[in-house]
Amino acid sequence: MQQRIWVGIGVAALAWGTTGVATRAALGDGFPPFAMVTVRAVIATGLLTLLLRVRRHRFRWDRKTWTLGLIAGTFQLSVPFVLFTLAYQHASAGFVGLLVALVPLATAIMAHFRLDGEAMTTATVAGLLVAFLGVGFLLVSGDSGLGDGGRPLLSALLSIAAVTSIAASSVYTKGREGGFDPTELTWMQFLVGIVLVGSAMLVAEGFPSCAAPWCDTPGTGAISPWGWQLVVYLSVVGSVLPFLLYYWVLVRVTSTKASLVGYLVPPIAVLSGFVFLDERLQPGIVGGGAMILVGVVLTDRAERQRAPALPI
Repeated sequence: MQQRIWVGIGVAALAWGTTGVATRAALGDGFPPFAMVTVRAVIATGLLTLLLRVRRHRFRWDRKTWTLGLIAGTFQLSVPFVLFTLAYQHASAGFVGLLVALVPLATAIMAHFRLDGEAMTTATVAGLLVAFLGVGFLLVSGDSGLGDGGRPLLSALLSIAAVTSIAASSVYTKGREGGFDPTELTWMQFLVGIVLVGSAMLVAEGFPSCAAPWCDTPGTGAISPWGWQLVVYLSVVGSVLPFLLYYWVLVRVTSTKASLVGYLVPPIAVLSGFVFLDERLQPGIVGGGAMILVGVVLTDRAERQRAPALPI
């Protein structure tokens, strides 16, 4: 079971780690940020609906289930998706990916006060502190991975707000483990995302002239087939797959251990940005990333000392 959990964490991290590169590439192709998130939510909802139909899943329409779906759809998906997408406009995929490392820190702090049996140990605090110092080093350096064209402070503020939203939603969801189906919850949060982000798109960007790949979108020229392929990748690999895996892991381990996926995203994001987008490996990114990886090891060792959670 532990091996399967780590495989799930690893695949989810790989999927989310390459999301930044695909997002920045799609933005460069002219895809507006709110429209991009909305299209991702629509495609993901369609795929999940098909999956649930194949499984002959019986939906629960009670208030408790939909309250959880509304909260997850708002704070686990809509708010972070939009904020991270906006952050990618001002810094490299590696820079934003490194800030994802704040997710375990924020989650551990919130879980310490809100969840039974997840009090932070001295070893956990030490590991999280080292990772946090790595992020601090990144911010102090002023490196964005884009050279002079980046706005690292703005990107950091957007990313930190997204991280806080994810951590709060994860702790809330963990407090209700056993009371939700991972696939159903993922479907609900994307459905909520269509409504929330779609409404924001209409206000911020207007309504697209049509949905076909060759049509113009607000404020841009026609989106190329490559741009649409990137958004499909973001929908399937960057959205549906990692969310399903994350919730599957979340009901089997502590919320702090599940959030370790956020520690694995940074090196993947930095490497993929360097390889595919020619992003710069600046001193702040390299130094901060190294400290974050040290924090990963320390936090993992602390988590292994906990009594393992029973499979659900």
